[in-house]
Amino acid sequence: MSRLPFELLLALRYLRPKRTFVSVITLISVIGVMLGVAVLIIVISVMSGFDRQLRERLLGFNAHLRVIKPGELLSNREEIMARIAANPRVRGVAPFVQGKVLLETQPTVGGSMVDAPVVRGVDARREADVSDLPKSVTNGVFDLRGNGLIVGRELANNLGVRVGDRVAIYSPANLKKMKDSRRSGKEESALPDEFTVKGVFDVGYYEFNANVVITSLANAQDLYELQDNVHGLQIMLHDPAQAELARRELQSVLGLDYIVRTWMDDNSGILNALLVEKNVMFYLLFFIMIVAAFGITSAQITFVVQKTREIGVLKALGATNGQVRWLFLSQSLIVGVLGVLAGFGLGLLLLHYRNDFLDLMNRLTGFELFPRTIYAFDRLPALIVPSDIAIICGGSLFICLLAGLLPAWNAGRLQPVEALRNE
Repeated sequence: MSRLPFELLLALRYLRPKRTFVSVITLISVIGVMLGVAVLIIVISVMSGFDRQLRERLLGFNAHLRVIKPGELLSNREEIMARIAANPRVRGVAPFVQGKVLLETQPTVGGSMVDAPVVRGVDARREADVSDLPKSVTNGVFDLRGNGLIVGRELANNLGVRVGDRVAIYSPANLKKMKDSRRSGKEESALPDEFTVKGVFDVGYYEFNANVVITSLANAQDLYELQDNVHGLQIMLHDPAQAELARRELQSVLGLDYIVRTWMDDNSGILNALLVEKNVMFYLLFFIMIVAAFGITSAQITFVVQKTREIGVLKALGATNGQVRWLFLSQSLIVGVLGVLAGFGLGLLLLHYRNDFLDLMNRLTGFELFPRTIYAFDRLPALIVPSDIAIICGGSLFICLLAGLLPAWNAGRLQPVEALRNE
């Protein structure tokens, strides 16, 4: 004899497909739960992948901490760098100069093209300690000697620039000189600085690839007429998760004349927006499970109506109200378990082939469904977080049980005489 409770045995028997209307409703209920779980797993995993990949790109190109002096330049950078490097959480520190410039190409054939990227002046010897930029050069070399320039991949493509080409850069100082000369009536022109493209970098993030050029610290200082001063310092930590703790420690060492900003402060807008989008998508898509729950409720109501005589017989034989309720709750539980397991498997399968499916849809529709100019990534990222999966599967199963609660309660309230008389 089976050791299973008779309520569970009867629930399995009632759910056994017999090509009846009830079996079709049960199948639809399982499919509804499966689709709801699969969609939730896919969307939440993709959003988590966005968050992880965005953080990796931001931390690979930008330092974990930045030190600046509001309204002033850093003139004593070596002293400040020594005090920062003494912190055991700090892995590396390097100076930087950063600002907007006007870049003009100098093609041998055809007209020139103009863009206004951000130029970042870095210390080539120390840059590897604070970013992944030296390892991100995909074409050419990371060489900033002389008037060397490293440009982003998207910017190079937009301007038609290749390694070895020469470009002209107008700094704010150049533009100010031309503006002042025009006001004085002299009409003097300030010649731009000429640079040679030594390499093309790709950090995997469209905004950086399309809007940033890299040159040496000395060249950037000349562009902004800073002499030996810099705009600030970049700091790389051993653990980026300790950025806030390190910020407090460095702030106490440097004093209130300096501002220490974390990578989270500099990118709080996009990170918070992504978190809000993930939460909103989770709540909205969970309504799919509620729709599936109505299907379970409908199936259970039909079961109770069809099995009214059997309920009366069970009650007459001594079955308690709780046993009858558990009989129909078991059906909801079985439907929920089957739907959740199927949805879990389908979700993981679709996540594995997500980019293949995306490529197929791009070919079928004829346009890019996931444009990197908007989403900043080349491929669709995904990250399976066990806690998210547990919340999705557990919450879905709980909703399935709630869906069968009302029909099961009504079934338990039936009196044997009334149930048999109605039949």
